[in-house]
Amino acid sequence: MRKRSDRVAVIGVGILGAGVGWNLVRQGAEVVFIDAGQPGEGVTNWTFSWVNASNKTVRKSYFDLNVAGIAAYRELATTIGPDSWWYPSGHLRWADDPAVEAKFLRTAELLADWGYRVEVCTGAEVRRRLEPALTMPGETPVLFYPDEAWVHGRNLVGRLVGQAVAAGAEHRFGSAVRDIGTGADGSIRTVALSDGSSLDVDVVVNAAGPSASHVAGLVARPLPMRREPGVVTRISCAQVPFHRVMHAPHIEIRPDGDGSVLLHSREIDALIDTIEDPAELGRLLHASARHVVPELGDSRIVQTRVANRPIPADTFPSVGALPSVPGYYEAVSHSGITLGPVIGRLLASEILTGKRDEMLADFRPERFSP
Repeated sequence: MRKRSDRVAVIGVGILGAGVGWNLVRQGAEVVFIDAGQPGEGVTNWTFSWVNASNKTVRKSYFDLNVAGIAAYRELATTIGPDSWWYPSGHLRWADDPAVEAKFLRTAELLADWGYRVEVCTGAEVRRRLEPALTMPGETPVLFYPDEAWVHGRNLVGRLVGQAVAAGAEHRFGSAVRDIGTGADGSIRTVALSDGSSLDVDVVVNAAGPSASHVAGLVARPLPMRREPGVVTRISCAQVPFHRVMHAPHIEIRPDGDGSVLLHSREIDALIDTIEDPAELGRLLHASARHVVPELGDSRIVQTRVANRPIPADTFPSVGALPSVPGYYEAVSHSGITLGPVIGRLLASEILTGKRDEMLADFRPERFSP
């Protein structure tokens, strides 16, 4: 068990880093948040931010972890208040290709067998009961996942970090980690920053997202990551004409708060290497969105950004201690939005008690060790 007085450096203050740090501070740990930018302004702010388990069926343990993530959000909303960041309005999915539609329906059957709530509606029912502004054929099967949600990631990170700092956490924003020093026994001792300062620490949490492989390299730890950039566009409209996260044919759409809508598409992601101008990618996303929600025709693009997703090589999270480097922990994952609260809780507990939760058994960092 670690001493409660140990000083923990959390490197990367997106949703995962903020969740780990907030949980540590609540349990009396001394925490310093470190980020080259500002809290929640990186990938957390430029991702689709969809809280779900319906897209996580490739491995049952991963599905279970994501279900736990949804439950952890409900608990977190009760603890810190849901306003400005938590939107549990459900999720809609439909297709215009018979093969894709059949695959979605098979997945829905599997999820129902696993006890996950899903309703199969028609397009006409969805327009009548849930989202009248959509265009879709009336007979189209539409999956509705009522327990899913979207999160305003930047607002949530701000809330968590603000509470942690008010409770005594330190922060070093605007400074990148330049080096991590270890003692003769290989354990974590110091973190050196790009501003020339050095911090004495006992624990490092690598929650650096797309930079996680670089941070891991500072302790000679190989962390293979996928290169999978994604493009996200925010558009502005006088009033958002729908209420839920939606996976429509060729486009993903969700509200983004304050008269804003967020757009993403894996089909457009596939064009990133051939269309160098993000603005052109944004125009393609906007055009697709107008086909699904015609009322977005008068909206305007506010900003488009391409961000690298933090995805370990085998696509699954890397969470927990690395036994070969005492005091070094990882919190690196795609779907960080869904998993942020549950990983924050589980990893904070592991740091403070040394106990490894069975829920993380399939996602341990040592699986990447040579």
